[in-house]
Amino acid sequence: MTEQLYQTDGYLKEFDAVVAAVDGQAVALDCTAFYPGGGGQPADVGSLVWDGGSSQVVKVKRRGAEVWHTLSGEVPPEGAPVYGQLDWQRRYYLMRTHTALHVLCGVVWRDYGAAVTGGNMEPLKGRMDFEFETMRKELVAEIEANVNAEVAKNHQVRVAILPREEAFEIPDLIRTKINLLPPQIQEVRTVEIVDLDLQADGGTHVANTREVGPVRVVDYKSKGAINKRIYIELDAGENE
Repeated sequence: MTEQLYQTDGYLKEFDAVVAAVDGQAVALDCTAFYPGGGGQPADVGSLVWDGGSSQVVKVKRRGAEVWHTLSGEVPPEGAPVYGQLDWQRRYYLMRTHTALHVLCGVVWRDYGAAVTGGNMEPLKGRMDFEFETMRKELVAEIEANVNAEVAKNHQVRVAILPREEAFEIPDLIRTKINLLPPQIQEVRTVEIVDLDLQADGGTHVANTREVGPVRVVDYKSKGAINKRIYIELDAGENE
């Protein structure tokens, strides 16, 4: 089992671990700060260094209870201590983007009661699909203004890991149209934007909405009779 350090500390840029298993070009670690992807957020990349070697981490994926790191070059042996380092700028851009999408989701849910039907992101860009029958330019401008108003309120962002039964007692915790949490998952990680949004979510986020910065709605499209897509972008910022 890999201890998933990113679940409780999204700001962890580097860490020490031990190679628990080796499979070709991939290694499983006893703990990791690399996010393995999921919920529309891409996996992290970075590097591993060990006594006598180093390699780039080009792919990270969860297999059951283990997180596997695919390396571009040489591979450390099982049992070797390793030092891991994330591509921090890319991760931080994704944290800001993911939180921005949650602000968008919170505003749309609060103001229009529209459920999420899908979403995806890359650094500083993302899209989210909602169950809207109609969408027009004026509505999109209103949503953008309300999103930026909430970002400017400096909401704290809190993470908790709850027993499944307790988590599912929270009203509207699952905002997606379909409950994507399989029954074998007995603990549910929640992300709360205080006073705005509370969702089940496995990704990494900033600690306060002020870190998100201005959010631009750059496009919107109809993807079906009751499925509308909103695209957002963020600025790079100066403090990464």
